[in-house]
Amino acid sequence: MRSISTRVAAFAAATALAVAGCSSGDGDGDAAKAEMNGDKVIIDTLAPADPDTNLATNSISKLLSDKFKIDFRFQTTTFDAAAAKEKRQISLASGDYPDLYLLIPWVDGFTQAEVLKLGTQGVALPLENLIKEHAPNIQKALDGNKTLKEMATAPDGHIYAMPQWADCYHCTYPDKLWMNSTWLKKLGLKQPRTTEELRAVLKAFKTQDPNGNGKADEIPMSTDARDSSLIAYLMGAFAYDPVGSNNGIRGLLTLNGDKVVTPVDKPEWREGLKYINSLVAEGLIDKASFTQSSDALRAIGDNPKAVQLGSVPVLHPGIFVTLDSKDGRDKQYDAVPPLTGPTGKSYTGLQYPTSISFTFLLTNKASKEAQVAAIKMLDYIYTDEGQRIATMGPEGVGWEKPGPKDVALDARAKAAYKPLPSATTPKNISWGALAQYNNTLAYRNAQAVPTDIYTEAGYERRLFQATKLYEGHEDKAQFFPTVSVWIDPSLGAELATLQTNLDSYVSQNQLAFITGSKSLDADWDAFVKGLEGVGMPRYLELYQQAYDKYKNGK
Repeated sequence: MRSISTRVAAFAAATALAVAGCSSGDGDGDAAKAEMNGDKVIIDTLAPADPDTNLATNSISKLLSDKFKIDFRFQTTTFDAAAAKEKRQISLASGDYPDLYLLIPWVDGFTQAEVLKLGTQGVALPLENLIKEHAPNIQKALDGNKTLKEMATAPDGHIYAMPQWADCYHCTYPDKLWMNSTWLKKLGLKQPRTTEELRAVLKAFKTQDPNGNGKADEIPMSTDARDSSLIAYLMGAFAYDPVGSNNGIRGLLTLNGDKVVTPVDKPEWREGLKYINSLVAEGLIDKASFTQSSDALRAIGDNPKAVQLGSVPVLHPGIFVTLDSKDGRDKQYDAVPPLTGPTGKSYTGLQYPTSISFTFLLTNKASKEAQVAAIKMLDYIYTDEGQRIATMGPEGVGWEKPGPKDVALDARAKAAYKPLPSATTPKNISWGALAQYNNTLAYRNAQAVPTDIYTEAGYERRLFQATKLYEGHEDKAQFFPTVSVWIDPSLGAELATLQTNLDSYVSQNQLAFITGSKSLDADWDAFVKGLEGVGMPRYLELYQQAYDKYKNGK
C-alpha cells in the first residue's frame, strides 16, 4: 500500500479538476438538484464514529432527521486520526466527496489553509448568507464571540466552514503533570515545586521501592508519543512553550511585543532541553516515552502485578490508567503545578480556543434544500437544549434535571443539567463530541458534578480543580493568536510546505538532543543555523505580515 502522503500527493491537482467550472459564489447561486426520500432531503455526510456508535441508527441521528427532514446517508471513519484524514483527503482528491463534512477536531478537521483553498476553488460553500437567513443562534454566537468570528471568517469575508467552540476549561491548560501521591506519602516527600526538587523526587521513585514489591520496577516518569506534554511541562520552567494545534503538534510562534518570533532557537530553550536530557541520562524519564503508543502506556498503568508509574505528563489520568479501577490506583495521581526553574520562570501553555480546526463544511454537491436543512440542524445544536440532547442523548437517558443538592461544576453557577454515568447509559444514544459546537464556559460549568472528585462521576470536577493550579501561569503577552490570523490564500501552499518542514526538523532535533544522540554543546549552533535552511525566516515573515494586517484590522 502506498503511504498517505503519496496517495494524497495529487490532492490539489485532482481537486482543481474536480471543481473545474465551479464558482465560489455566495451560497445563493446555482446548486445541485435535491435528492429526496419522501419528504426528507438526502444529505451525504462524512463523519467519524467510535466502535460503540452507528450513526445510521443513532438516537440523535433519528431525532435530527425527523426534526429537520433530513435523510442522512453516512460515510464514516474511525477515531484513528491518520486514517480519518486520509479518507477525507482522498474523497476530495477523487471528486467523490459528500454534501457535508461533519468532523471532530481532535480526530481530524480542516485546517485554515484547506478551508481557504476549498473555498476559493468553489468546493466549500460560503455559509454567511445561510446563517443570516436561517441560523439566528449561530449568528448570535458569531456576533457575541470576537475570537469565534475571527476564526470563522476568511480574509475575503466569507465563512466557508464552521469550527467547533468548546470551552473545555481543563483542555485550555493541557501541559499537566500527574504524580503518584501515594508514593510521595510513603517516602515522606512533598510535591516538587522546582526543577531540582522534581529530580530528587524522581530519584526517590526510582531507588526507594515506593510500590513495595521489592523489585526495581518503578518508572519515575513516562508518557506516550501521541498524548505527551513532557517537553512542554518541563520546558515551562525555562521558556514559554506555545501549545499550537490539535493532535499533538506544538506551536512554533510567540510574540515579543508585536514582533512574531520563535522560542525554539533561544538560549532559554537550549537550557530547557539540557535539563530534560539530564533526566533522561539519569534514567528518570523512560526513553520509551518518545515512541510508545497510548495502548502501551495504558498497559503499564494498568499492570495488575504492580503500580509502576510515578508520574505522567499528559492532559488527564484517564489516558494512562483505567478510571474507577478495582484497586483504586487511579485515585493515587494528583496534578503537580508548573515547576519553577533556576531563573524563576514558571510557565504553562495556553490553548485558546481549545479546538482550532474546521468541522462543519458544506460542499457544492449539496442542494439548496440540503444546505438549508443542514444549517438549521446546526443552529439547533447551538441552543442549550440542542447541546444537551445532541452531546448526551435524550433527557432521562443520557442526562437529567439536577436535584436540590446537586452542585454545578463551578460552584458559583446554578446547576442546569446532570449527565448520567456512562456505565449506566445505553450505547449509541448521542453524537457526543460530534455536536460540541456552542459548548460555552457558562454552559459547561453549569453541569451538575458530584463533589467526590476521585469517582468517575466526579472526574470532571477533579480536572477542574487540578486546572486551577495552572491558570495564571500562561504568558498572554507571548501568546500568538493563531486562529485569528489568516494567511493570504495565495501563500497557502508555501506556508503548508514550510510548516511541514519546520515541524519535522524541530521535533527530530529536539528528540535527538533530549535522548543524547546529539550534543547540546557541540550541535546546538548547527541546529539554529539549520532553521534558516528549512525556512524559519520566511515562515516568520509570512506570519508577521498576516499578524500586522490582523492588528491593523484589515
